[in-house]
Amino acid sequence: QVQLAESGGGLVQPGGSLRLSCTASGGTFSQYTVAWFRQAPGKGREFVGVVRKSGGNTYYYADSVKGRFTISREDAKNTVYLQMFGLTPEDTGLYYCAAGRPILSALRDETVYRHWGQGTQVTVSS
Repeated sequence: QVQLAESGGGLVQPGGSLRLSCTASGGTFSQYTVAWFRQAPGKGREFVGVVRKSGGNTYYYADSVKGRFTISREDAKNTVYLQMFGLTPEDTGLYYCAAGRPILSALRDETVYRHWGQGTQVTVSS
């Protein structure tokens, strides 16, 4: 059973950067597709990006973060990172990582991910 833990959140000024980590224990993490989602206050959970495991690694991002956020993974450390640059107040929210084995067409669908972390808060404010 894979267990996920996010870290690295915090308060940052607009234009700033943060790097979130998602560290796994148990299971064979390297075989999972890992996604990041976020939830702003009063809103539903939103897809941020994903690293798809299919042979190698393939990366997909939401349009709202493309060019500002980058996902990377270090399977030897059972960790996936979300590097965020150019943060705006609209990026504020609780950030979750999730692991699963979704098909290509379902990568952005939160319901297909079996394993979730507890989330780490990111607040962008001056």
